[in-house]
Amino acid sequence: MKKKDVILAACILAIALGGLLFMKTRDHQKGSALNVMVDGELYASYSLDEDRTIRLSLDGGENTFRIENGSVRMLSADCPDQYCVEHAAISADHETIVCLPHRLVLEIRGGEEKDVDA
Repeated sequence: MKKKDVILAACILAIALGGLLFMKTRDHQKGSALNVMVDGELYASYSLDEDRTIRLSLDGGENTFRIENGSVRMLSADCPDQYCVEHAAISADHETIVCLPHRLVLEIRGGEEKDVDA
């Protein structure tokens, strides 16, 4: 590797680390509701203020998720890959958990509106 290659790689790494730092430190708005979407259509909406466990039996399969302390976590799914179950809990506005085999999307909505758009 030549000196310019090393400089280019260092610049790309610095930009990537800067972007990651920005994403981790920006202000995330807490959501107030969970929208459950099936096949792109709103299936149900739940408040994040009330702790509950919801079990959905749909044509594609079965999913169980838990709303607890203002966050949502997928507890179980009978899909083969289990990516939705392995996903971390979500609580900020516009965060999602997707179960693609069942065409199910859990999306947090309703954070506080800011005066200035970043």
